[in-house]
Amino acid sequence: MLPFDDETVVPHAAWMRKALDQAMQAFEQDEVPVGAVIVYEGRVIGEGYNQRETLQDPTAHAEMLAMTQAAQELGSWRLLDCTLYVTLEPCPMCAGAIVQSRLPRLIYGTTDPKAGACHSLYSITDDPRLNHRVQVVGGVLQPECQSILREFFARQRALGKK
Repeated sequence: MLPFDDETVVPHAAWMRKALDQAMQAFEQDEVPVGAVIVYEGRVIGEGYNQRETLQDPTAHAEMLAMTQAAQELGSWRLLDCTLYVTLEPCPMCAGAIVQSRLPRLIYGTTDPKAGACHSLYSITDDPRLNHRVQVVGGVLQPECQSILREFFARQRALGKK
């Protein structure tokens, strides 16, 4: 994980807040609150939030939905010169898709000790055996990103759901 300096904190935080807005939409729909935005040339070209329950689709993770939208916007599966902001460290499926899409930068909010595939359990985004590596910055707005997840799962447990 690369540290970030004072010059990058402000823009990263602003984009991460947009990803948190997406996570809140998931929260309001009783989905695991993970949100993502993809930025290209200073504008959002893809955004998404978890919708696995809503769509009954195991691949409907925030990152996957945002990457699909961004690829459609660019007219290319190659997401060159883009940055993905996501509130939770990507899982193996999403990390693989990030590598395959050639995204050069990934910024995430909080680690995922149970499924994180960028630092926590695996390092897919930095595996030298793969054809592409991703610059990864973690911990941007970590308390806020972690808080929404904790609140969601506490509520789920209280309702006897998870």
